[in-house]
Amino acid sequence: MTDVLIIGAGPAGLTAAIYAARAGLTALVLDKNMYGGQIALTSEVDNYPGLQGIEGVEFATKLYSHAISQGAEVRFEAVTAMELDGPVKRVTTSEKVYEARTVILATGAARRRLDVPGEEKYTGRGVSYCATCDAAFFRQKRVAIVGGGDTALSDALFLSNQCEKVTLIHRRDIFRAQKVKMQAVRARENIEIITHATVRAIEGGDTVERCVINTPDGERIIPIDGIFVAVGVVPESDLLTGMLPLDIHGYAEVDETCETPLPGVYLAGDLRKKPLRQIVTAAADGAVAAVAAAEYCSAMDEQLPVEELSPAASDEDA
Repeated sequence: MTDVLIIGAGPAGLTAAIYAARAGLTALVLDKNMYGGQIALTSEVDNYPGLQGIEGVEFATKLYSHAISQGAEVRFEAVTAMELDGPVKRVTTSEKVYEARTVILATGAARRRLDVPGEEKYTGRGVSYCATCDAAFFRQKRVAIVGGGDTALSDALFLSNQCEKVTLIHRRDIFRAQKVKMQAVRARENIEIITHATVRAIEGGDTVERCVINTPDGERIIPIDGIFVAVGVVPESDLLTGMLPLDIHGYAEVDETCETPLPGVYLAGDLRKKPLRQIVTAAADGAVAAVAAAEYCSAMDEQLPVEELSPAASDEDA
């Protein structure tokens, strides 16, 4: 049985693994895809204290390596079911059933889709949600990016270094991004900004060839070879429905203690309802949750008879 089972290998989950392992607990991290979460899809991280200008992939790799070096284990398996309301927690994946004394939920959030005709058809054939991953496929080509936040603007700048032209499409005329990024985007000659516009459809043959947008002046067709979607995120909380309190958007309603109403179950990172979702706050949540899990395990141990202590904790083997 694992002391701390962590679901999600993003900054919150990997930080929790580091803290749990350093507390002398066994820590297992499960993730359906990859380590790093959304940060692995980011071109550059410029707001994490002490690591200015680090690439997202490098940041994710450092987190993963740190967790592994402390003794944590990371497995890539999709979680399909959970039983969290007893002293022994059971988590079912595509591979097996795991048992744990405590569970930290750090599933994070996923990129929101546009939900327009052609989006699903052309995903992987011109529609992308990760500029860092797929920019190389569009060297010297025309692309569009949809969104108006920090991610969209960062992606636009990243793509403009490789693409012939980048068209930034935003439904408003005000961008929710850092001023310095907005200034940089406006200064790039190969970035065209179209505001008060929404994508109506994505069209093409075998791959994307154009997108149709609605503007105040009517419909407009933008010839493109690819389109990148950066319109926000949605929490990965489907498995928690009916198990933990969620708000209308699907975010879990737990406070700064990261404790849920279920004893021994904690929640960290972008899955949690909070005013600021950044790497630094996700990492902080992971640390808080891991320390709470360690205290819970310690309290459980103190209630056990001596003969039921694990060999590693007995006086004979000390």
